[in-house]
Amino acid sequence: MTTVDVETGARLHFGFQNLSLAHERLYGGIGAGLATPTIRLSAAPAEGIHCDDAAVEPYLHDVVEVLGVDGVDLTVDDRFERHVGLGSGTQLALAVLVATARAHNQTVDPRTLAPELGRGGRSGVGVGTFESGGFVVDVGHPTERFTTAPPGPGSWTVPNPINTWTLPDSWRFVVVTPDAEQGQSGEAEDESIRSIVERADAGIADDIATLLTRRLLPAVAEGNLAAFGAAVARLGRLNGAWFADEQGGVYRPPAGALIDHLDSSPAIVGAGQSSWGPTVYGVTDEQRGEQAVERAEDALDEVGVRGTVRLVTPSESGAEVRD
Repeated sequence: MTTVDVETGARLHFGFQNLSLAHERLYGGIGAGLATPTIRLSAAPAEGIHCDDAAVEPYLHDVVEVLGVDGVDLTVDDRFERHVGLGSGTQLALAVLVATARAHNQTVDPRTLAPELGRGGRSGVGVGTFESGGFVVDVGHPTERFTTAPPGPGSWTVPNPINTWTLPDSWRFVVVTPDAEQGQSGEAEDESIRSIVERADAGIADDIATLLTRRLLPAVAEGNLAAFGAAVARLGRLNGAWFADEQGGVYRPPAGALIDHLDSSPAIVGAGQSSWGPTVYGVTDEQRGEQAVERAEDALDEVGVRGTVRLVTPSESGAEVRD
């Protein structure tokens, strides 16, 4: 019997390139993989479905059906919070897929099968970081196919990355997850995105295109931390203008207050909200990391919420698979 271990990290989602139907391509995710926190699980072939984590069990049912196997015995050794803006859904789905397939001596391409698991329908960042880690910018979807409602199953693929870059190993993110209402997912998220796309200001996408090509990508290519931090923070604010009516402001409370506190620290060169939140991040480096963590902990106290603060290294590679 083959037992397969898979480990994959979280991701930050900085925003989209376009949410307006006036442009040729829709969505176009921008984000980065994180070395921690991680999902670690083990799979072995079995008759039927067995899992020690009830929250993960639905993923097994989908994977077993997609692969056409008899079953799987899955052990979840570690996982991070769901629906908090760290991409747990895609990482769990793909980790379960790869582990189950390998346990049954199958070779699969996660990117190809992700749509059958309902993953990669808007942003390709989660799939991209599962594959290779790093900083990911994807091509988005043709607007004529992705209108206000996504196309039917089997008629779309995960958007390919324009490129993936490895961020400098001295860079850090201080990642703050407050104990607040979870971010949107599922049907509620679909309905919110549909509403946003129907009325999105096309001019914001033009501003983001300029920001991406003239500031953000040059900062990544040159390893310029300060320019990178300022650019992703600006990207988040521009995206927030699209999302404001759906999330109660440019940032979803209490993210805005936390971001203001992070921005006030000289150890942090840019801050923003990841996906729907409530997780927020600050861009810093190894040398100033402890100072950034202290500011993040103070920010939680000043806002009056509990939460988790992590100092995280950008991921240098994708998921690790071991027999």
